[in-house]
Amino acid sequence: MASFDALGLRAEILRSLQELGWETPTPVQERAIPHLLTSEQDVVVLAQTGTGKTGAFGLPLLEDIDPGQRGVQALVLAPTRELCVQITGDIEGFAKHMKGVKPVAVYGGANIREQIRSIQRGANIVVATPGRLLDLLGREAIDLGTVQTVVLDEADEMLNMGFQEDLTDILQNTPEDKKTWLFSATMGSEVRSIAKRYMRDAVELQIGERNMAASSIQHQYCVVHARDRYAALRRIIDADPDLFAIVFCRTKHETQELASALIKDGHSADAIHGDLSQAQRDHVMGRYRARSLRLLIATDVAARGIDVNDVTHVIHFDLPGEAESYTHRSGRTARAGRTGISLSIIGVRDVGKIRQLERALKTHFTYIRVPGAGDIGKAQVLAYMHKLKNVEVDHDALASLLPTAHEELNAFSKEELIERFMSVAFNRLITQFRELPDLNVDMSRKDHTARVTAGPGGDRPSSRERFSTGKQMFINLGSADGFDKGKMLGYVCGISGVQGDVIGRMLIKDVYSFIDIEPDHFEQVFNSFKGANYKGRKIRVDEAQGPGQGGPRNDAPRAPREGGYQGSGGYKGDGGGYKGGGGYKSDRPHQTSYRGNDDRGSAPRRDDAPRERSGYQKKEGFYTPKPFPRKERK
Repeated sequence: MASFDALGLRAEILRSLQELGWETPTPVQERAIPHLLTSEQDVVVLAQTGTGKTGAFGLPLLEDIDPGQRGVQALVLAPTRELCVQITGDIEGFAKHMKGVKPVAVYGGANIREQIRSIQRGANIVVATPGRLLDLLGREAIDLGTVQTVVLDEADEMLNMGFQEDLTDILQNTPEDKKTWLFSATMGSEVRSIAKRYMRDAVELQIGERNMAASSIQHQYCVVHARDRYAALRRIIDADPDLFAIVFCRTKHETQELASALIKDGHSADAIHGDLSQAQRDHVMGRYRARSLRLLIATDVAARGIDVNDVTHVIHFDLPGEAESYTHRSGRTARAGRTGISLSIIGVRDVGKIRQLERALKTHFTYIRVPGAGDIGKAQVLAYMHKLKNVEVDHDALASLLPTAHEELNAFSKEELIERFMSVAFNRLITQFRELPDLNVDMSRKDHTARVTAGPGGDRPSSRERFSTGKQMFINLGSADGFDKGKMLGYVCGISGVQGDVIGRMLIKDVYSFIDIEPDHFEQVFNSFKGANYKGRKIRVDEAQGPGQGGPRNDAPRAPREGGYQGSGGYKGDGGGYKGGGGYKSDRPHQTSYRGNDDRGSAPRRDDAPRERSGYQKKEGFYTPKPFPRKERK
């Protein structure tokens, strides 16, 4: 393997790399750096996340910087704030011994005036997110007319985040004769179109197979019922004391809920998502890098730019919608030559998605079982013994106690002492895990999906049997919103991702509806509406009394439960999963009522109801039915 000395880099950069501990280039650096140093052509570089792409473009970028020339000479565009900060920090490290090189990070959420002052002080390299850079261009606070090289880092993600128009506006402000370097983990049609649109006769450098998963990552999945995903996550965490993971959820709201549930159950976790301020994000990331956090709960967008080398696991609590997103998520582990695990916790209906990912990424996903009671107990005991073996004994603090301890325990042999110590230390732990049920769905037969849904006789149970013990959900949408049963079925399935056969009887009223849902899928449907809106109005849902318990009488809505979401068994009983059945309780009362007010009576609906529509009138802030017109007697 070549060394950095053989790549043609200047002495000042080589000195910095030596101090950073960089001895040999990664494959992408070995291929890209010599080409970027010598060629005047535009270049597309395809390489997996975590393979050293920042060094691949950052090192040759510095070779072209003239400290004596004023103005911005190089522009790096990245999709997220974290990635901007990471790239700027890396370039500063590379240029430690190059006088006059001034990289500046420009991103939203930080003080724009300070960023403008930094640019005015003579920044010659700007690393920016598209949105903030457009803001600076609109204020005429930055001039891109002197840019010689533009780098589009994580180009596929910038397109996925909707930055295509922003890229067009930015690149129109740069010289036509500039060099453009595009770096991406995947090469989809959108990335190819941007290369064709913004680049001239680009050369493509491909490291590894296109759109293929990194070989240093083990791809695993386990299959549980949807309601047991949180319990499965907790078991996976408890069974591996060395686990240091990023857990991915689909939405900002879900990351915060999951982090809160884990914290309440005693785990060191926190969430990172787009609603946090820059100071909050920096605080969370500082704790994670310092390992005072063991679990970082993140959305796809927020996790871009997280460059922590020791991440052992990427856990997909929700599978992403596209193979490209899975690739970017998984790239958070196995960085800098290390190995890692990408683990998906899925329901039975998502097994087909795993097969699709296998085909798209040309890799194999290994099925694993959720750890059982014995696995967890053994792991906890071994971790404690390892800690005991390496503890530093404070002899001064124990000086007054040791003589008594020797006198009391002197009669026991070493073997007896170990046995008694194990019994005292671990009886509670072993008892705690002994009665845990098996969460795994049987994957030993090809017809596992049919077996899960089959009745006692092997046939699929009837609709009456499936919903007789089901649950019923109240939702504040009805016929006045334009819903009939067909539209409601499509709407619920579209929001929650469930199939239509898990939805039972629907009672569609004017401004609310009741929907029967199979018990195994109730939490998934119910939680999918948290924070949702319909035509600008907040959607409210609640659990009503299901048909197996009598159902609503006289078509009147029942009062919602109070006290928020209360677990009934939590992790010890594995009785449900987070968000209501898995061991955490909200102190905030549920403030939804079926008539829109809090007294649960028959008061008219308040102003958060659907706006003026046929059959309703607004009176004193409430919507009430319009009176029927009286007929005149002849």
